[in-house]
Amino acid sequence: MRSFASDNNAGICPEALQALLAANAGHAPGYGDDEWTRRVSDRLRALFETDCDVYFVFNGTAANSLALASLCQSYHSVICHELAHVETDECGGPEFFSNGSKLLTVRGADGKLAPEAVLEVIARRSDIHYPKPRVVTLTQATEVGTVYRPAEIAAVAELARARGLRVHMDGARFCNAVASLGVAPAEITWRAGVDVLCFGGTKMGLPVGEAVVFFDRRLSEDFAWRCKQAGQLASKMRFLSAPWLGLLEGDAWLRHARHANAMARRLAQGLAAIPGARLLFPVEANGVFVDLPQAVQDGLRQRGWRFYTFIAAGGARLMCSWDTTPESVDALIADVKELAG
Repeated sequence: MRSFASDNNAGICPEALQALLAANAGHAPGYGDDEWTRRVSDRLRALFETDCDVYFVFNGTAANSLALASLCQSYHSVICHELAHVETDECGGPEFFSNGSKLLTVRGADGKLAPEAVLEVIARRSDIHYPKPRVVTLTQATEVGTVYRPAEIAAVAELARARGLRVHMDGARFCNAVASLGVAPAEITWRAGVDVLCFGGTKMGLPVGEAVVFFDRRLSEDFAWRCKQAGQLASKMRFLSAPWLGLLEGDAWLRHARHANAMARRLAQGLAAIPGARLLFPVEANGVFVDLPQAVQDGLRQRGWRFYTFIAAGGARLMCSWDTTPESVDALIADVKELAG
């Protein structure tokens, strides 16, 4: 398969696989009472430079849905970008697990929420007939491959805090955002006002699993019970948590993210030089969104290339992964050029 469809399609990175195999030696306590889960949780606290509360779940939909549910009552609402994954691709999970909290969508350039747009939603209505805004959720990196700068996050969070709202971050590609910005993870999370982060590992080379990181421990009260009720408490938790050690120790996560981002930039630069190919958004993480003639799209698929055209804001979405090679990127560019010419 010649795939740029999703960074989910890549296999397990070597560091995570080695850690997973190491955790398979002998018996260990279940349900998170094992040394691997403890070590990874401590490693994440060190990474974020704060005493955060850490939970592991199987996938991003569960992470986002349960995290938002922990911040909301059923009569509350969550403000999100109209392209946010929680709105477009989670099958009503946030509403289901919160017993009905409504998602209120907002438009914004380059897939981002701006404070003035958030304020418009907050101030729209305050009567008892309307779901009360309670949470703002940001996607980092966004669904169109852009990233929020620390000041952008802080501006939204400051507004949210002034209006009594919490801030959630969907970090399915958080690693790519950190690599792109060149900042410490704390600078674009709790120091900027984020209350809870859903830290994605699957797209960066884990076999399965995401981490839910509460920077305010008071907000995670009873979260363990939410995970259990939702079928997200792994009995052999070490197999969910141990691969994180492979990513975190030696900063493999950052190295892989930098590589994926570099491959996206290489791809974008090559496509930008081809007549008929138009980049739709700035390429700031590991995704390239490009408008291609239908004949070019059809030709690429006939040659075995895999990519999506129904994701986010249209065009062809081309995702680079930890294992994307320069040769694959150059081959795709060559085929686009040939088909376009």
